[in-house]
Amino acid sequence: MSGAAHLVALTAPLFVLIGAGYALARFGGWTGPVADALSRFVFSVAVPALLFRLMSGFESAPAVDARALLAYFGATFVVYALAIAAGRALFSLDGASASVFGMGGVFANTVLLGVPLVRVTLGEPAMPAISLVIVFNALILWTLVTVSVEWARHRRASLAGFAATARGVIANPIVGSLLAGTLFGYAGLALPSWIDSALRMLADAAIPLSLVALGMSLCEYGVRGGWRASLAMTLVKLAVLPAAVYAAARALGLPALETQAITVLAAMPVGANVYLMAKAFGTLGAPVSSSIVLSTALCAVSAPLVIVLTGRAG
Repeated sequence: MSGAAHLVALTAPLFVLIGAGYALARFGGWTGPVADALSRFVFSVAVPALLFRLMSGFESAPAVDARALLAYFGATFVVYALAIAAGRALFSLDGASASVFGMGGVFANTVLLGVPLVRVTLGEPAMPAISLVIVFNALILWTLVTVSVEWARHRRASLAGFAATARGVIANPIVGSLLAGTLFGYAGLALPSWIDSALRMLADAAIPLSLVALGMSLCEYGVRGGWRASLAMTLVKLAVLPAAVYAAARALGLPALETQAITVLAAMPVGANVYLMAKAFGTLGAPVSSSIVLSTALCAVSAPLVIVLTGRAG
């Protein structure tokens, strides 16, 4: 089996589960409280259990090159600035709308799809690198868009806004589990076997449940309009950002596996957080929701392609 065909075989079940979640919500009536409850369980219990177990052994894993953060977020800042300029030039967006448009091009679905896809295709050795990015991703990007929107609207950014963003991110179960697992491992502690077994069972359920939850959420977003802006965001997210992250990683001399891992993470579709940003700032709700659906559908093709190309180059 060729490399591309092998990757399609590996990733196809992931997108089948996303489709199953969509079908349950669209045709089975599993919407509203059911979908919300599943998403809450995934974010608050299953995925945190997976990440805690992963990071609790972080001290014995090969060291993660800190340049991965510089490559990922350095490229993200550059693409974000270019996307804002493109949004203003192509769609005549104001400062706040352009800020959200730019975030649609850089905020990836790192947890619900990124973690399962990297784990299945690149394996456990790639997980520490993407976990390092996930720890800082929400904090950095929420802060970035908050500063950008506040500056566009008021030409100032408040310290209280920064503090509220930081508190919200630290209280996030995903970030909290990563930090707690890392501290637990570096403290040299060990879980009782029966607790570790329970966490392992939750971790095993995290990937399929997260994909089903993602599919159910896509039914809620739908395709509501603003297709030109949506298509532009999707193009930036699936093509421009991963290319920029890959170029930055190569320029910094990052090892091949970490280069591939953060590039694949950057190639994930538009994250649901961008829709929350659009709602919070009262702009671009329809194009953002459309871009989430469109980029997730196209990712079934683009993600294996990115893995093949970065693997050959590496």
